[in-house]
Amino acid sequence: MFSKGPFFYGEYNIRLLFFILFHRVDLLVSNDLDTLPANYLASKLRRVPLVHDCHEYFRGMPELNGRPGTTWVWKKIEDFIFPRLQSVYAVNDSISDIYWKEYGNDVKVIRNVPVSHQNGQAKNKSSIGVPADHQIILYQGAVNVDRGLEEAIVAMKFIREKAYLVIIGTGDVVNELKSLAIKEEVSEKVIFTGPLAFEDLHSYTLMADIGLSIEKDNCLNYHFCLPNKFLDYIQAKIPVFISPLPEMKRIVEKYGIGEMIDSHDPKHLATKIDSMLANGDKLSVYRENLVKAAADLCWEKEEPVLMNIYRTYA
Repeated sequence: MFSKGPFFYGEYNIRLLFFILFHRVDLLVSNDLDTLPANYLASKLRRVPLVHDCHEYFRGMPELNGRPGTTWVWKKIEDFIFPRLQSVYAVNDSISDIYWKEYGNDVKVIRNVPVSHQNGQAKNKSSIGVPADHQIILYQGAVNVDRGLEEAIVAMKFIREKAYLVIIGTGDVVNELKSLAIKEEVSEKVIFTGPLAFEDLHSYTLMADIGLSIEKDNCLNYHFCLPNKFLDYIQAKIPVFISPLPEMKRIVEKYGIGEMIDSHDPKHLATKIDSMLANGDKLSVYRENLVKAAADLCWEKEEPVLMNIYRTYA
């Protein structure tokens, strides 16, 4: 009946509760805070175990910025339920630490890393209109606000190396970005592929010379993010160019697999990208280091941690 706002979440949780109550369940998994009330109440009524997946730091979402009343309500819900949870996991150490400090729960860390790709064949650059002698600066994922894409497009005005910016994906600001590329007269250097099938994505990622993950630090959720695209670049052995946000910075510094921005100023981005693209020796070192990073940051090593949680209830 409702599509947004508090009535939407209230209706959703009521309907979810009744769904769970009238279906056979052996274990419940709540994904994010907005599904937790119904799952928690159902777990008590049905006397079945509940595992909570902190997919993100819910109260740090950009959608809650500037909405103290709404944030207060979610915090009260979380304050009541979270300390009573027995099994919780989060997507990275930073979010796990936040919840441990707030509530004292032992929050396991299950990073959303991809399966390892030992082999793979890159698509031909010409398949997306990039000449063979040009390099590719890649962004893949949600094409939304505050991902640094506006600045990356403007930066193409100042990049001297022979390169294209390729944006794979779709989102809220795709049309605005296309208009910006035209306005800044760089549309011939920016390619929008639109969304691609998941099973095809890796072959496109392999074409890249640099992978961008330059989110803006405008909310806690972005501050503590560990984006899927960043991990996909690593698995494809693509040197990364990132914002110095804690989770990504920790990995880049540990393995030596790329560089970080100092600001989102387009000229600064262009200078840093030019420096990376022009230094083939440094890119080669990054790629060598990426072999070790990819071997460590794969689902095959993360899965046992998750399985141990569920074996508790087997």
